[in-house]
Amino acid sequence: MEYISTRGGMTPAPFSATLLEGLATDGGLAVPETMPEITLERIETWRSLSYAELATEILSFFATDIPGPELSAMCERAYREESFSPGIVPVTPISESIALLGLSEGPTLAFKDMAMQFLGQSLEYVLRKTGRTLNIVGATSGDTGSAAEYALRGKEGVSVFMLSPQGRMSDFQRAQMYSLDDANIHNIAVAGVFDDCQNLVKSIAGDLDFKREYSVGAVNSINLGRISAQVVYYFWAWLRASDSLTADERTNFKISVTVPSGNFGNILAGHYAREMGAPIRRLVLAANENNVLDDFFRTGIYAPRTSADTHATSSPSMDISKASNLERFIFDLLGRDSERLNAAWRELDETGRLDLSAELPRFTGEFGILSGTSTHADRVETIRSVHAESGVTIDPHTADGVKVAREHVEPGVPMLVLETAKPEKFPEIVFEATGERLGLPEHLAGLLELPQHVTEMADDEATLREFIAARALRA
Repeated sequence: MEYISTRGGMTPAPFSATLLEGLATDGGLAVPETMPEITLERIETWRSLSYAELATEILSFFATDIPGPELSAMCERAYREESFSPGIVPVTPISESIALLGLSEGPTLAFKDMAMQFLGQSLEYVLRKTGRTLNIVGATSGDTGSAAEYALRGKEGVSVFMLSPQGRMSDFQRAQMYSLDDANIHNIAVAGVFDDCQNLVKSIAGDLDFKREYSVGAVNSINLGRISAQVVYYFWAWLRASDSLTADERTNFKISVTVPSGNFGNILAGHYAREMGAPIRRLVLAANENNVLDDFFRTGIYAPRTSADTHATSSPSMDISKASNLERFIFDLLGRDSERLNAAWRELDETGRLDLSAELPRFTGEFGILSGTSTHADRVETIRSVHAESGVTIDPHTADGVKVAREHVEPGVPMLVLETAKPEKFPEIVFEATGERLGLPEHLAGLLELPQHVTEMADDEATLREFIAARALRA
């Protein structure tokens, strides 16, 4: 398996090289040269595997340059019980037709741990093997930052420069990141919104001279290592949803999956899983008030908003108006034709919008994608109703997912909603919805009182470059 760029200007490269690059050398995103195809018969042979064993099987289609025993050891370390609860990725019914796929059992109580723990293991392996160092420059709207920092803290040969928007994350999210005092972790709070942080990261990654001099890499969902690791839990979801069925019943059994979406990475992994052969009928994108993606999948017109028009909401990890990973989906939509993709991006740059309405019937017909929007009032009511009906408490992002999932349930097709975070990370909205005050898990008691280590910075690329240059690891 080799990887090419969506924009056509990168020499095909193996998995290990794409881990270190992040953004492709031509400014595009790395994608598989060909998508693996997996038969239902092969999927059935995985039914008795542990999550780590399933991850090894699926990632072996992507990381073909990593020897099988090494890949297996990485997955075992990434998904060990010390990092995840023994019931890793449980399925929890909340109604007759909807269940939650629990992705928040990791160290930072958010789904980002599922991919980031593997990425931490694989990056350390590649850096040790090549004798290189890597300076990760990333942006977070809430959960990516802490998941990356917890996965990479203390890792040999790697440092992390994580940008976050000032005043746009919950107290818990800030405390998780800023309380870390590891020498290889650098938190930077940018005066702006997530999209400003993401634009700074892309500018740095797009300067090949700076990128090479300071060995700059990425852990945002533009890193294909994260996307490939997220593919795993879509196969796990189908296997667990079909465990009670007979062999004959499984033959035509499909699930639908609703995904709370911001940067389009999580649902892109679902798109890849479906393309590979995972029996998924519908992928349902759930947006919050920053519903650029919902607008796109309903109309075929993609019109990212400015930073000033990006709302601060009670599901802050989804406060994104320009989804980086949409480029990978549009690449597939346009027949994996880099010339058409480049023309589309020129149209977007020149006009501020991209009109793909001619392709609209294919969104659902070919790719199975539907979408919807949720508001703060919807989140509060959904948290309240789920708690009242099932006794399960959910976080606001998962609530966005449940609200939209309810609108797209089909008879005979189980709907799984990806649980994105634990409700303890967002106690204010949980209290508003249920009247219950949630305490922190025992291992995180006192987190909010710990000293915080963060550098506040203007939305200024030159200042960021100077900061990185002064602290970057050098080989």
